[in-house]
Amino acid sequence: MTTTTALPASTPSAPVDPSRWPDVARVPNVPLRAAAAARLLRRVAARRGLRVDLPGGRTLQPAPPGAPVLRLHRPRAFLHRVGEGGLIGFGESYQAGEWDSPDLVALLTELATAPHTLVPPGTQWLRRLYVQRPPAAEVPTARNARRNVHRHYDLSNDLFALFLDRTMTYSSAIFPTGPDGAPLATRDGLPAAQHRKIDRLLDLAAVGPGTRLLEIGTGWGELALRAAARGARVVSLTLSEEQLALARRRIADAGHTDRVQVRLCDYRAAEGRYDAVVSVEMIEAVGRPFWPRYFATLDRVLAPGGRVALQAITMPHERMLASSGTYTWILKYVFPGGQIPSLRAIEETAARHTRLRVTHADTWGPHYAQTLRLWRERFAEHSNEVAALGFDEVFRRMWELYLAYSEAGFRTGYLDVHQVLLTREEAGR
Repeated sequence: MTTTTALPASTPSAPVDPSRWPDVARVPNVPLRAAAAARLLRRVAARRGLRVDLPGGRTLQPAPPGAPVLRLHRPRAFLHRVGEGGLIGFGESYQAGEWDSPDLVALLTELATAPHTLVPPGTQWLRRLYVQRPPAAEVPTARNARRNVHRHYDLSNDLFALFLDRTMTYSSAIFPTGPDGAPLATRDGLPAAQHRKIDRLLDLAAVGPGTRLLEIGTGWGELALRAAARGARVVSLTLSEEQLALARRRIADAGHTDRVQVRLCDYRAAEGRYDAVVSVEMIEAVGRPFWPRYFATLDRVLAPGGRVALQAITMPHERMLASSGTYTWILKYVFPGGQIPSLRAIEETAARHTRLRVTHADTWGPHYAQTLRLWRERFAEHSNEVAALGFDEVFRRMWELYLAYSEAGFRTGYLDVHQVLLTREEAGR
């Protein structure tokens, strides 16, 4: 049986508001599962060469010099949370201030490397003791999708402005590269790198003067602005009221209201025929059961000879299948209702349900790792401004973990990002 006890003030945080963060404000009491979590922690620390620091200057076991550090402030709470909730408990423990690391990305990068090897062979069946299914209220149906979007993108335009660059672009940039092919990412170069990404997508979709363009997922309007500057006529769809308001204002300020319409509209309700469709990192919010409907919509609105350019976060196909339908910390606290596809899933879903075929795909994973690094650094620098906007310590730690976790995923290749071109083989050709 699971019981709970009150959580004292975190180290070094203020007390957690139980009305806002009920599962962070409580500590479960699951002794047997906590003991199993302690054994797993020792195994992971030994196999991955981690240093686990305990209160009072102790360490869990010897570790090599320079090892990534997991610093436990409240070991009992940490182990009981992980024992009860697995990775959700791991994240909630960080939100509660029960552990941290002097280099969070280094620690998470080590843990994200071949994550399937963290659990001993033959014990994977234990996952069913703590793995949850996503709640029905978060499944991204037409009714639920707006609520899911509201929980992330409607937090505050001012919040996003604190860590994004002046283009207000919330997706992977594409940087110049050095002789070794590594991205040359700098803060001053981020706006140009975002424009490089947008321009490349518009080029893939052959957007130019007179193009009728549908954008699914407006963001804060930068792609629509650049398409309008090329002479295209743009209809852009969003479910975020905050993004809608700011995108319309930016478009008006740029003098493009005659070329761009931004509509509060679900992708399933898209109307019209378009020469090009562009969608940037929106498929991740669609949900696997709705991928056929999403691609069918692209096919339905695309005019003969048209082109679709997508930018999508992806993961290896086997990991996608293994994680599908699993409720994760990211889904619970950051992106409700989401599912990251694989490139293979995109290809197969489009081929099975539409006349669209993937005809080109490029990968930019290391560029996303650097984009996230720049966002994470800016977010940390503006922590006081985040608090002034009304976001508490638990939220700040949640956002730190989300950005660092994502960066680690791209550093290890557990996550990737693709720009994909889909075209349609027209009848009679």
